[in-house]
Amino acid sequence: MLFSEYMGEWLYGDTGYYSKYKEIGKKGDFYTAVSSSQFFGGSIANEIIKMIEIGRFSERVTVCEIGAHKGYLISDIIQFIYTLKPELLKTLSFAIIERFDHLQKSQKEYIYQSFGDEVEIEFSSSLADFRSDETIFIANEIFDAFPCELIYNEKVGEVQNHKIEFSKEDSKILEIAKRYHQKKGEIAVGYDQFAREMVESSKKFEFITFDYGDISARPDFSIRVYQKHNVFPLFEDGLNLEELYQTTDITFDVNFAHLRDEFIEAGAEFVEFQTQMRALVDFGLIELLQLLRKNVDDKTYNSEMNRAKVLIDPAFLGERFKMIRFRKV
Repeated sequence: MLFSEYMGEWLYGDTGYYSKYKEIGKKGDFYTAVSSSQFFGGSIANEIIKMIEIGRFSERVTVCEIGAHKGYLISDIIQFIYTLKPELLKTLSFAIIERFDHLQKSQKEYIYQSFGDEVEIEFSSSLADFRSDETIFIANEIFDAFPCELIYNEKVGEVQNHKIEFSKEDSKILEIAKRYHQKKGEIAVGYDQFAREMVESSKKFEFITFDYGDISARPDFSIRVYQKHNVFPLFEDGLNLEELYQTTDITFDVNFAHLRDEFIEAGAEFVEFQTQMRALVDFGLIELLQLLRKNVDDKTYNSEMNRAKVLIDPAFLGERFKMIRFRKV
């Protein structure tokens, strides 16, 4: 089978890695910005409020998270909107797009525990099923988990018995590789369909998403396996893919140029590309921390400040992660 099919089964098959709830953070296989600090969602909430205040969206816009895991991010966004501009909770709508039923169940339980009957959230199993007049879409680390093809010396990777061989020719994949000057590495599969479905889903939207990668393709393989916060390059000598298959996370660096071009081709406007550090500062992270300092004791403030620093510190998530933004008006 093609590597994209193998990776799809690894992550999303009936017994795949994401078919069962996975912890994120210290007890899981990896950290995310969401697991690091609530101020990640707080900064996004502040940006949502600003977009409404300048008239880009009405007070009845739907805020929709794609791939919400347990619901922490959208809950943080809702909590900060309540803190910063509570009247918006009377008019805003909230939605989650989540393909797995068991994760939808976990999300519903967590959101109910957080807000009771005060907040209602619409659930859809796919972006293709979602429709709205105006939407602010949010996503964190979804594109690195799209299946990908592997290319090397103008051949595409195939998998047999958990062994990868570069033996297949695929003109479409090689054309994409040529476009981004790749002779070796990953070509994501499905960005084009995702972009089309989003453009078709809403009459107008803003899409803000964070992931790791860059605006150009890496000249080498970035694909790797995460297990208990250990990282294993996929082609590391002695790595046993059969043992790791469907029990670990597998991911690769996002080529944001590829993602950008697919959204433009689908009819969306490319707005900006920033490091996570720059984006969160622009969204108002520093101002939110200053507001916190006025309302809590020093111990609480220092604890939250240290957690928030992870989001923007270049040595942690600040430079490695990027934000890209698209719009349809």
